[in-house]
Amino acid sequence: KDLCLCFSPRYPLQDREQHKHRQKTYTNILRDLRVKQMAVVVTSSGNSPAFEGKMTVYVFICVVIAAVGGLIFGYDIGISGGVTAMDDFLKEFFPAVYERKKHAHENNYCKYDNQYLQLFTSSLYLAALVASFFASATCSKLGRKPTMQFASIFFLIGVGLAAGAQNMFMLIIGRILLGFGVGFGNQAVPLFLSEIAPAKLRGGLNIVFQLMVTIGILIANLVNYFTSSIHPYGWRLALGGAGVPALILLFGSLLICETPTSLIERNKTKEGKDTLKKIRGLEDVDAEYESIVHACDIARGVKDPYRKLMKPESRPPLVIGLLLQMFQQFTGINAIMFYAPVLFQTVGFGNDAALLSAVVTGSINVLSTFVGIYLVDKTGRRFLLLQSAVHMLICQLVIGIILAKDLGVTGTLGRTQALVVVIFVCLYVMGFAWSWGPLGWLIPSETFPLETRTEGFALAVSCNMFFTFVIAQAFLSMLCGMKSGIFFFFSAWIVVMGFFALFFVPETKGVSIDNMRDSVWKLHWYWKRFMRQEDEHDVERRTA
Repeated sequence: KDLCLCFSPRYPLQDREQHKHRQKTYTNILRDLRVKQMAVVVTSSGNSPAFEGKMTVYVFICVVIAAVGGLIFGYDIGISGGVTAMDDFLKEFFPAVYERKKHAHENNYCKYDNQYLQLFTSSLYLAALVASFFASATCSKLGRKPTMQFASIFFLIGVGLAAGAQNMFMLIIGRILLGFGVGFGNQAVPLFLSEIAPAKLRGGLNIVFQLMVTIGILIANLVNYFTSSIHPYGWRLALGGAGVPALILLFGSLLICETPTSLIERNKTKEGKDTLKKIRGLEDVDAEYESIVHACDIARGVKDPYRKLMKPESRPPLVIGLLLQMFQQFTGINAIMFYAPVLFQTVGFGNDAALLSAVVTGSINVLSTFVGIYLVDKTGRRFLLLQSAVHMLICQLVIGIILAKDLGVTGTLGRTQALVVVIFVCLYVMGFAWSWGPLGWLIPSETFPLETRTEGFALAVSCNMFFTFVIAQAFLSMLCGMKSGIFFFFSAWIVVMGFFALFFVPETKGVSIDNMRDSVWKLHWYWKRFMRQEDEHDVERRTA
């Protein structure tokens, strides 16, 4: 179609210069076709991997080291709720909450409602939101690897301030610096994993990031359990534990390579091709190399990526990326993970029993993520999103009904009802861990074209951090005001996100990361209309 329009009588030649432009256009179109011919291998399923590549030992090492960034993120998610339930921490920084907690007839839903206590948790995510935009520029200009190194440095400084805090100012500044580490790490790591992985294994390898998040949460729950009995500085040990994975990331990053895409994008073509051979375990990588070079050529022609993101052709990955990150938070998962110890105390478990129950949910979170790693490149992304939407909806409704029926403002649940709540929390975590948890990071990291990849993913990360901040800041107040109704609130959102996945999220299993436009967006019932607009504008621009 492009070739026909290029030489159509609708666009008559005016002079020799226009003739040169058309010849260049003709050459570019033929090059596009050659790259697509090399890149797309169509089989009966229409979804076969685009390029050959082995799972080498070196790639495995790179994936594990980079994914430690997720371990730090998960550790913070898990540690916050445990620390905010420790009496020594509350007496030091939040005496009003401590007094309310010990009151004989405490309100089950409101005993932890304190804006400053919530700010301790949520300030990190507000800082991560801001940091993600700086991290995007660092990813583009310096590469994915240096961005991860910056993240580890921010983590180490933040850990020192938070664990050694003598007043509220030091505590919050430490959390903000930790937030910068989260912003840089969450920006660089999923991109690194998607770009370094072979197409046929990209889903599973990218989910290693989420696996590390869940392992971080589990480790944090174990640390909370053992440090809660160390008085009066157990909370300092708990917060300081984040320094261990930060050191692993800092020194481990010296062993890994930069991604071929990042190297070629920054005109280091020879180094990029050599790295591609190294990570694929093959000598013949010409097809994938040409595809990356072609994508980089297009990317260099985009002077303002954020403006490009606002154009119709960028709408499908942008809308899906932003909404998946928002929906990930409105499943209610972070509300449960942040405050699992608090939640279990609310339904009648003692302090130690509550922390132990949180360890159990953390273990289930880790094991269920392995299910996601196994299934994501077999059943596909859409199946997991839809199955878990139904799964999580049932769990939230059961928890909400039990609390509404049996847990008053004072008193506790009976042993049977409390046990049922814990079981359904575990089932809920299970459903999230193999679907909306990892896929909220995987799908945005694999669907943006190279010319807007770091900027588009930065917007997705910042959206995640914004809504994480909103939930972290508001959850305890919402729990106080809505009581058991908060679980029905999250249930309604799960219904919305289930329908969104059903109608608007296409399958990306096995599709080359640089071939999403032709293999995914142009074939989708709704998003293809935005691709047609781009085709028409592109032809008119080429033939002008």
